[in-house]
Amino acid sequence: MSDPRTHLPDGRPRARGLGLPFAENCGPWNALTDVAGVGVGYATIIEGTGEQTVGQGPIRTGVTVIRPRLGGDPASPTWAAIHSLNGNGEMTGSHWIEESGHFTGPIAITNTHSVGMVHHAVIGWLAEQTGSRIGGAYDFALPVVAETSDAYLNDMNGRHVTEGHVRAALDSAVQGPLAEGNVGGGTGMVAYEFKAGTGTASRRVAIDGHDYTVGALVQANHGIRPWLSVLGVPVGEHLQANRFRKRESGSIIAVIGMDVPLLPIQLRRMARRIGLGVGRTGTPSGDSSGDIFLAFSTANPAPLPKCGLGSIDFVPNTSLDPVFLAVVEAVEEAIINALVAAQTMTGRDGRTVHALDHAALIDVMRRYGRLST
Repeated sequence: MSDPRTHLPDGRPRARGLGLPFAENCGPWNALTDVAGVGVGYATIIEGTGEQTVGQGPIRTGVTVIRPRLGGDPASPTWAAIHSLNGNGEMTGSHWIEESGHFTGPIAITNTHSVGMVHHAVIGWLAEQTGSRIGGAYDFALPVVAETSDAYLNDMNGRHVTEGHVRAALDSAVQGPLAEGNVGGGTGMVAYEFKAGTGTASRRVAIDGHDYTVGALVQANHGIRPWLSVLGVPVGEHLQANRFRKRESGSIIAVIGMDVPLLPIQLRRMARRIGLGVGRTGTPSGDSSGDIFLAFSTANPAPLPKCGLGSIDFVPNTSLDPVFLAVVEAVEEAIINALVAAQTMTGRDGRTVHALDHAALIDVMRRYGRLST
């Protein structure tokens, strides 16, 4: 069996599998799911070819679900914070995260015009999971649903993501190695004018004698070719074939999960660092790009107190530098993993977005001394 840190479940290489020298301190799966208790599930919809007929296709879309407390009570709080690097996008539930420092339930990522259906489906699932109804023990839900636009390849106005797809993603969420590229919400997404989509990575850190895990998952749909940088190498300047955009037109959703016990204000610091990881791959965060980030911690899972005093554990600010670096590195690698894993796709109106050519990437990296011969 292939090493999941370097290869996908189907045996194809990830960025490390091509020899790209990312830091060695990743988790056993090099994925967000390395964080204990975190599960990820996908629903992928690929149907039809030819000219677009709104409501019929072609369809190149899906939904990705992150369950921070897989196997636990979905109504328990997950401490979190958000940061918007550029706000041309949507992440529901963000106002409550800003207000309270936590959210409940899963995180879902889909295409721009399916946010409503995914939100609707997650509420129904949460109500069933918690055994509550209107006026019950769990009175309301404010699900976290984020989006990027797959309209270049997908009949996005057809709104093809159904409640069944969302429930399939929720029910299939597991810990373990993850598929990347053309899967889940990332199915029809494009980054740096290459086929991209879903990517993930992780890092292990030690703080005061305790070992922790930081994991990233991105839905990469941003940037133009000349901006692309891989480990500091201006790859996009050299790989100019099959370009189709004159200006940036996309977004990226990035989610960081960790088991480091942190206060919400500290998680906000983590969410800001996500932008540094995104920036390492080259984008300046264009005007039309919705670059929206969420950081959460699975520590402190106890229910919120109804009265009296509550308390949560947290590490001191002076211990956070290794976590900052882990966030930046995991996000950077997750984006490159999305590009390496994605495969050439033809979608609506015969539009084709080509995959990043592995051999060409390796050649450029060698020319800059970033890979051995």
